[in-house]
Amino acid sequence: MSTSSIMQETRQLPGRRAALRDRRALALAIVLGAQLMIILDMTVVNIALPSIASGLHFSVPALSWVLNAYTLTFGGLLLLGGRAGDILGRRRVFLAGIALFTVASLAGGLAQSAGWLLTARAAQGVGGAFASPAVLAMITTSFADGRERARALGIYTAVVMGGGSLGLVLGGVITEWVSWRWVLFINVPIGLLVIIAAPLFLPETARQPGHFDVLGAVASTAGMVSLVYGIIRAAAAGWGNPVALGALAAAAVLLTGFLYHESRARQPITPLRLFADRRRAGSYLTRLLIVAGMFGMFFFLTQFVQEILGVSRLSPRLVSRFRPWTLMVTGMLPVVAGMTWLSRISPGTGYLAGVLGPMVLIGAGMGVVFVPLTMASLSGVRSEDSGAASSMVNVMQQVGGSLGLAILVTAASRAGHPAAGPAAVVHGMSSAFTLAAVLDVLALVVVLTVMRSGPGETAKTPRPARAAVAEQPTE
Repeated sequence: MSTSSIMQETRQLPGRRAALRDRRALALAIVLGAQLMIILDMTVVNIALPSIASGLHFSVPALSWVLNAYTLTFGGLLLLGGRAGDILGRRRVFLAGIALFTVASLAGGLAQSAGWLLTARAAQGVGGAFASPAVLAMITTSFADGRERARALGIYTAVVMGGGSLGLVLGGVITEWVSWRWVLFINVPIGLLVIIAAPLFLPETARQPGHFDVLGAVASTAGMVSLVYGIIRAAAAGWGNPVALGALAAAAVLLTGFLYHESRARQPITPLRLFADRRRAGSYLTRLLIVAGMFGMFFFLTQFVQEILGVSRLSPRLVSRFRPWTLMVTGMLPVVAGMTWLSRISPGTGYLAGVLGPMVLIGAGMGVVFVPLTMASLSGVRSEDSGAASSMVNVMQQVGGSLGLAILVTAASRAGHPAAGPAAVVHGMSSAFTLAAVLDVLALVVVLTVMRSGPGETAKTPRPARAAVAEQPTE
């Protein structure tokens, strides 16, 4: 190659890098738009439930299944969805999941009976379970380790953490201004836009050789469905309910059998080597404990603000300067302090003194914790396992949220019955916040012990010399 050709290539290099950044930014916007849609559907129908019950003649017990049908299929199929992306190609599986989610949303909006709507909600969960793991896996393989990936994961974290709350707001606005059906119809144009844009800007990953672990898929799906259902049932009927206990016992048997099978399978659906790294295993456990406390806190804090009172962008920058472990410890301290502060609420607690302060602490702490926690969950994962590792992040959030809400609701109901008046209700909430603080302390203990920095870890996450794609995709 001549000197002039080399100089020409050098001049063109910045433009190519800028084009690559723009392409990846568009790809990030596409997958996060899809992820937001999936997260929203966990909560957006909550406010619409009374209208749905009236329009489709739901009985009170059956109405909860508008939520549970989505939660069960989504939580139960996450592991299978993650592995499918590894084997078949993540863009392919992502698009299939979004297509099913979009069609199911349209069908749900057109529902003329309770059974019709519940079937559509279950299909939405299936689509979400196949699309969601691919989102996180594509982020980690499209952005170089370091500041770029930290920034992308920071945006992802904001979408995941804010999506549920946004769903409650949108659900109320749409139901009030239009109809409950548009809570589902709104997914259709978003889904179609993602389906059209994804092939243009999302690179396809290479298909990994192998086959589906059918027995592992059946055992994990049945076990996760039993676990989530048992937790949901326990929250509604109490931990002594025979159906709940039976479901939890079945989950224990199925998941134990699943682990036994995975340890011997030639190509397991969830490679147990993911848990060989103690920091990664600790990150999964930490996420479960944090989300368990956080979901219950949001549930009761919303009630406190409404019934009693009557009424991250920093983390990615910090990740490039400090060790992830240091940030996780630093972030967990205000979370524990804020949750402990909330446990002191009483009927006389005001918003500024008793709610806003701890919420600021918890929000700031969570913003610092979740980016390095997600990086720890995915760091060092083999390319062929990135889908499985990403799905495990989603599983921990799903199980943690369901488990935490069930445990905290039980603690609150035992501490203070609503029939005894507002003082008893607030006492129950205080007990729930205390238990949530305990869960956060346990999460901090896991970070301090299991996830403690090893001797070979650098003082900070190094910034890469150039913005390179972590995995070479195939178009």
